[in-house]
Amino acid sequence: MNPSDQNKFMSNWFWYAVVAAVLYGAHQIFTKLAADRISDGLGGFVVEGTAALTILIYLAWLKFGGQWNQTASAPGIYYSILTGICVGIGTIFFFLLFQKGGPLSAVPMILAGGAAMMAVAGIFFFKEAPSLPRILGIVFAITGLFLLRK
Repeated sequence: MNPSDQNKFMSNWFWYAVVAAVLYGAHQIFTKLAADRISDGLGGFVVEGTAALTILIYLAWLKFGGQWNQTASAPGIYYSILTGICVGIGTIFFFLLFQKGGPLSAVPMILAGGAAMMAVAGIFFFKEAPSLPRILGIVFAITGLFLLRK
């Protein structure tokens, strides 16, 4: 199969999405396992500190491997800081969720709620096409999140 035929079946980003999904799924499983064994603030700090160290190792690999391609702008740094704040607070909330008895099976619906928020932002702020599957996904994600209340 030539590369142009392969692109008909999968986008170039597909395998990155699969690996990210597996790692973020494992992230929540390990957070659930840790939640009863470490406090929320300290657990969040260990998670985020380890994440920062992992990224630092990646940057060193790029630098010393001769593949440095990293750039930055003031808005890029600003939005990255906001992202870090969201991730840090979100990690603490996941620890608290699990410490308060929240089930691991609730995580997909919680993440689907975030996915719905991203899809709405995509449509209204980034001018992405509002297709029927996307709209249904938003409705199902929000519905699933509300079903967790019981």
